[in-house]
Amino acid sequence: MPKENTDKQPIKVIVDSNALFVPLEFKIDIYAELQRILNRNFRLTLISPVKRELEILSQKSSPKMRKNVTFALTFAEKCTYVKVSEKPNEPTDESILRVAQAWRAPVFTNDKILKRKLTDISIPVIYVRAKSRLEIDGLIS
Repeated sequence: MPKENTDKQPIKVIVDSNALFVPLEFKIDIYAELQRILNRNFRLTLISPVKRELEILSQKSSPKMRKNVTFALTFAEKCTYVKVSEKPNEPTDESILRVAQAWRAPVFTNDKILKRKLTDISIPVIYVRAKSRLEIDGLIS
């Protein structure tokens, strides 16, 4: 088993809104899984556009979805919140791409289109595999 790398700063892992539903939807302990795949200290990071997206969903969705969004927002409170500069009318995914590229930070998402765009710019992507565990594509420096 590789030695845990504890001498580096915690790595920021940017969370997409759908990643916050993973513990509820798949019953996955994402902290244990992230520790397993990253093998180093990490900090789940919620950027302002993602939080705003969740807040909008909490007001404009079906009652069942609102319940799930409430869970996601509660889970998001455990993340480090970072207000990032936003461009007018910039979609959330574009904000995630921009910030991930600037920070060279991996992104935790299950969005197929976003995953492809992140892979195209060599940003590591963390995602759910086989509905039971997390996996990472790409290398973290």
